[in-house]
Amino acid sequence: MEKRGSLDLTGPIQAAAPVPAANLQGPDREEEGLNAVSNKLFRCAKVRRWLPLAYREELYHVLRLTGPLVLSRILNFLLPFVNTIFCGHIGNAELAGYALASATINVTTSATGVGLGLACDTLISQTFGSKNMKRVGIILQKSSVILLLFCLPCWSILINSYSLLIAMHQEEEVARIAQLYVMAFLPAVPAMFLHQLQVAYLQNQGIILPQMYTAAVANIFNVGFNYVLIFSLELGVIGSAIASALSWITICLLLFGYIRWRRLHEKTWEGWSTECLQDWGSYMKLAIPSLFMVCFEWWIWEIGGFLAGVLGETDLAAQHILLEIGAITYMFPLGVQAAACVRVGNALGAGETTQALVTCKVALVLSGFLALLQGFVLTGSKSVMGLIFTSDKTIVDIVSHSLTVYIIVQFFDAILCVCSGILIGAGMQKIAAVTHLVGYYVIGLPIGIALMFYAELRIIGLWIGIAVCVLLEVGLFLVLIFKLNWKKVTQKALRRAGKVALVTGHQAVTTVQTETTAPDLNNETMVGSENAEKSEGYNPVNTQDQEEKTVYDMNNSTSNKDLSDPGEEAVLSTLHGVRMTVFTDEAMT
Repeated sequence: MEKRGSLDLTGPIQAAAPVPAANLQGPDREEEGLNAVSNKLFRCAKVRRWLPLAYREELYHVLRLTGPLVLSRILNFLLPFVNTIFCGHIGNAELAGYALASATINVTTSATGVGLGLACDTLISQTFGSKNMKRVGIILQKSSVILLLFCLPCWSILINSYSLLIAMHQEEEVARIAQLYVMAFLPAVPAMFLHQLQVAYLQNQGIILPQMYTAAVANIFNVGFNYVLIFSLELGVIGSAIASALSWITICLLLFGYIRWRRLHEKTWEGWSTECLQDWGSYMKLAIPSLFMVCFEWWIWEIGGFLAGVLGETDLAAQHILLEIGAITYMFPLGVQAAACVRVGNALGAGETTQALVTCKVALVLSGFLALLQGFVLTGSKSVMGLIFTSDKTIVDIVSHSLTVYIIVQFFDAILCVCSGILIGAGMQKIAAVTHLVGYYVIGLPIGIALMFYAELRIIGLWIGIAVCVLLEVGLFLVLIFKLNWKKVTQKALRRAGKVALVTGHQAVTTVQTETTAPDLNNETMVGSENAEKSEGYNPVNTQDQEEKTVYDMNNSTSNKDLSDPGEEAVLSTLHGVRMTVFTDEAMT
């Protein structure tokens, strides 16, 4: 792993918007070009000397993305949380039916939408970083068509959920209530999928606040819908399902209306095009591994709940409380994960290989720091944490003892979450999916089951198995991230963005493809003129004012043309009229 500040650059690199150039070489030129926001964040001179400018600037922008992203995820988490409260006031059978229906929707529909949508995160972040704006709109259209088609298998599973639940030996009455809920929820599936794509479309352009605003408004509507449908119209659990469906439709329409109102789509949307029906293979090569990556991770928690239920009601209740605590603490690494995905994808799409590594280091350190803070809070309150959910002393004691292991799990799981975000930004979901499959189901789950039942450690044994799994996965991902050939990853990102790349030194010279479809890697491509566009870093991500273009300091613009390789000048001088062979997949590997 590289030590901080050891990158050997002979010229400035662009750290992040709105900084025109940042130097990793030392404090002599560090203060040159330092903007006001970084000065405000790091007023201590010792900190500014210790932490190079590029890392300070990147930390600032990751934090500015992370804050609204965390709030947005908390607000989205509140939607089903409110439904749980209302269903709990209907009756125990209705609450159990809702819990079963919610689990069914999560492991089938929600996991499908989130998983397939991660391919959109990869493609839009890299394409927007390359400034190929038209292609961003084509990717959104393609994603929308594909995800709407996937509504059909999701609907078929939900419609037959009663038979599936009975086959899994669930109580007949609870399964019947769950079936009523999911049937009323069916209209929400397209809205969930489209909202996932709307969020990916905006946040990978650095536009975060709209999803937070609309989620806040949708929560208000959700409370009103539940109250009217459950208590005023006396529709019971069906009313809660209708309220949930209306809330998802509302949040989707609100975000769509906000995009239209603020004209956030103008630079990337040129209307529907038949190009969205082309090259689905490249999208699905990212989407299918993303789907499995999400499913493998989500399913393990549902399996854990099922195994805890085998032990008895007390262990099941304690496991449910631990999962609720975990869902809350997981919001912070989720925010950092999304920020890392955006920044890494933008950097790779802009040809900024070195800056992508800077983002990786900053995001990983930040996630570890936040996980340590959460660990200290949980350690100090673990004896009373269970009292928030129940007054049963036995359950509170189980939760308190299990939190000792969970604190370790949440630390490594936070880093694992951000590692996954980095791999998503780099388009390496396949590696993450295979690692989750082996880690959770070949290593973690067998160890957990053995400790639960044979060593009689009960749910603590399950958490020990998960701890072993996430520890091994974190070690593997960290080695992968810092030993990876990032120049090759950059080349692949540029091709996904519809560009031809000639990587020299730490930066990629790029030319925009004339077509929005992926280039043919087996043919030769002409570089049309010496004015072919060069990606000057990824100035698109704007976290200070996320709906306006960043105003750059042009005083240092000439320094951005410095070459990091003495031979690069000769390469650039011969680009005019010279045929350049595009790297093939074999050369890439």
